[in-house]
Amino acid sequence: MLLAVVIAKSLIELSLMFIIGRFLLGLLAGSNRDNNVFWQLLDVASKPALWITRKISPKLILDQHIPLATSSWLLIAWVLVVQLKVELCLEMGIAACQ
Repeated sequence: MLLAVVIAKSLIELSLMFIIGRFLLGLLAGSNRDNNVFWQLLDVASKPALWITRKISPKLILDQHIPLATSSWLLIAWVLVVQLKVELCLEMGIAACQ
């Protein structure tokens, strides 16, 4: 169970990093970002989380707000997974979590 929680935590952290990196690179690259190789890599890497958010969110939410919504639910999921990991570590003993 602990392994599943650690894997989920890592995937959530990666998704958050991809979305934040995509945002920051978008600010730096400006309108020319579609030609940037790193932007394209971050865009492809963040697509699964953005796609899930688009599918579960109402159509009223604009496409330009989907990254913010994705970051929000990923941050909430990260807090919940960290809380679960702490509870598991306290139950199993600290030595099992190192």
